[in-house]
Amino acid sequence: MLAVAVAVVSLFSVAALGQAGTCSGMTAGQLTSLNGFVPFPSANLWNTDISTLPVDPNSTNIINFIGSTVTLHPDFGAGQIRNQTIGIPYQVVAGTQAKVNVTLGLYFDESDPGPEPIAANALIEGYPKPGNGDRHVLVLDKDGCWLYELFNASVKNGKWSADQASIWDMTINDQRPYTWTSADAAGLPVFVGLARYDEVAAGAIHHALRFTVPSSQRAFVLPATHWASTNTSTSAPPMGTRLRLKASFDISGFPADDQVILTALKKYGMILADNGSAIFISGAPDDRWNNTNLNLLKSITASNFEVVQQGTIYTPGNVPTGAAPTISSFTANPTSVSAGQSVTLSWSVSSSTYNIIAPQVGPVRGTSVVVVPTATTTYTLNATNQFDRSTATVTVTVH
Repeated sequence: MLAVAVAVVSLFSVAALGQAGTCSGMTAGQLTSLNGFVPFPSANLWNTDISTLPVDPNSTNIINFIGSTVTLHPDFGAGQIRNQTIGIPYQVVAGTQAKVNVTLGLYFDESDPGPEPIAANALIEGYPKPGNGDRHVLVLDKDGCWLYELFNASVKNGKWSADQASIWDMTINDQRPYTWTSADAAGLPVFVGLARYDEVAAGAIHHALRFTVPSSQRAFVLPATHWASTNTSTSAPPMGTRLRLKASFDISGFPADDQVILTALKKYGMILADNGSAIFISGAPDDRWNNTNLNLLKSITASNFEVVQQGTIYTPGNVPTGAAPTISSFTANPTSVSAGQSVTLSWSVSSSTYNIIAPQVGPVRGTSVVVVPTATTTYTLNATNQFDRSTATVTVTVH
């Protein structure tokens, strides 16, 4: 075991984040309120008002490919179905939450190394009996302002494993490297696209929602970075496709809570994140949802939506390429210590979006961190940008 002392920023200002709430203002616990905080800056593609953007020229073809008569389906609600809650759960933790290693499986080479602040009792999608679904685990660190997400997660004897792990810096416009997946098939963060009860109760959702379709194109458009299909039809929606509820659609006859969701679908739209059932929108489970009201959304069809004009559609033939981050130095001072003695790890990195140090440290900002190793340890700095990842190591000898 290693003891680690990491300096974290306990409060991110409203000015820095461009939102009404602060990261540290979130309520710690399971399925708690974010108290107005919206992950990522206000200019992030998830958080921008797209209500006046042009309709994509291919909109009709894409809607017809999805199925114009397919009905909207809220994939969240109150209660349980077959001993599973309805929706994707999350938890908010303090910076003092112990970090644990996650054993990575299928997508280890497109994952972020830990450790991660995941408690042994963290909620897995489908709890209390998760079954064989996507088994997402979503954890927000309110003090460090990081978002941790796992796909196909399991815990046994207190040890976590997952097929994919992604760490998101909620203070910046973070993205995965081009063609990399995430805990979501499109390479997107899962949490930011969920409809949550605390938002609806407060009267407004300030971001796009996540949705699925049965078949997508072998392509993606930002903010997505990954495709999950062999279909090359240009009528098939690329991952990251954004649908918008038409401005002409009358929402006045729906209950107030539905109107909050529908208003968000007009202002922010919904972003294609995974292959699944047709226009299922995602949300967090909460026993305060009114399932009767949510079911009224099923009267809305795909023909009531339009595709917002897309940016560059990336296919295998035009994926952007560029240089990985440059790590000029990664050092330890001192490099040989007695057990319990502090060591400062320092680094100089350019063109990096986010940095992670393994083991025991996790994501870091700035240029240094203090660790207290109790055994000889090799630390690895992982520097990642939109093109690739670079690594460097340094060994601290404990005697």
